[in-house]
Amino acid sequence: MWVCGAGLSTEPRLQDAVSECVGLVEIELAGASASVVFAFASGDHRESLAELPDAFSGLVGDGVLLGCSGEMIAGGGREIESGPALSVLAAVMPDSRVEPFRVTFEPTADGLLTSGCPEDLVEPDDVDSVFLLADPFSSSPQAVFDRISDQQAATAGRNIPVLGGMASGGRRPGDNHLFLGQEAYRDGAVGVVVRGPGRVRSVVSQGCRPIGPPFVVTAAEANVVQSLGGRVAMDVLQEMIESLNDSDRQLIGQGLHLGLAMNEYRDTFDRGDFLVSNVIGVDREKGAVVIGHHVRIGQTVRFHVRDAVTASEDLVELLASHREAADAPRGTLLFSCNGRGTRLFGAPNHDASTIHREFGDIPLAGFFAQGEIGPVGGQNFVHGFTASVACLG
Repeated sequence: MWVCGAGLSTEPRLQDAVSECVGLVEIELAGASASVVFAFASGDHRESLAELPDAFSGLVGDGVLLGCSGEMIAGGGREIESGPALSVLAAVMPDSRVEPFRVTFEPTADGLLTSGCPEDLVEPDDVDSVFLLADPFSSSPQAVFDRISDQQAATAGRNIPVLGGMASGGRRPGDNHLFLGQEAYRDGAVGVVVRGPGRVRSVVSQGCRPIGPPFVVTAAEANVVQSLGGRVAMDVLQEMIESLNDSDRQLIGQGLHLGLAMNEYRDTFDRGDFLVSNVIGVDREKGAVVIGHHVRIGQTVRFHVRDAVTASEDLVELLASHREAADAPRGTLLFSCNGRGTRLFGAPNHDASTIHREFGDIPLAGFFAQGEIGPVGGQNFVHGFTASVACLG
């Protein structure tokens, strides 16, 4: 049985914050040795962050430390949006193995050279999950996803979920920190592979709801949707907008999104069935719609909108579905978008308190990311405005 313990501290001195968090975690672990310790620290501690791995050496022991800096920090049912904060979650995984990896990305004349991606993932039954934390200025998580997918291509097993986020709070390259083992890094990516029985599950709430009917893409190139159902895409979009009520039309004015169905072999498509992509522009001359992801001919799509009410409903519905389908988690990690929090909901602690309300008062740690990592339809993506939740044990 997995055991998790968590601690949150707002002490201004990093050493004091570490001491407080370690004390809280050790009470919950009751003497058990941690397999992995996740640690997330706010930028207010930036002058001392290089010391963080050494400060946690006693708690980590023979386990692995994984963490990063974040603009905002989550712990327990709280979200600390300003001021110093340190959040820690330690997990005891007696039936699993935790393997650390460090990824570097180097531009070359032939493209991006990626080194250090996790290997030996061919047997998916042996791999539970992958956690990945990356610097947004100097990494390409998609290269890691591709490497993992390539290793699984010849197998018929389940896809390996990758969970995590992009470090946040830094304004320029070198500002963010990544922690792995006894080292602190300023670039690239760090992560762990969890091997053993499947005990990590994901909830990825993209915070949107569909509007209008589904359509089939009948002409497209890369990320440009040219026609839907055999008609010019802009004509279809305009007709759909005209059919909406006033409140939905107002939401479109705040931002429109297109959901890409990840599994075509369904009779109906609901929340969670789509990868939600931003509509980033239109080509009025050609009547095309430009989105943030590649789309393929024959793919089912549906337009989506997002606001605070919709984002809250989406998270609650997905957490409730997880609770009904699986055992309650022993702990959770929250990777939420730094555009959420009070910026979206107008009130503090929304995502963390929602998880506690749905799952109970379980250990929770996390941070607000500059891009959230999680699977949709069995494929791994970097998202925006999303809450990606790892359910442990």
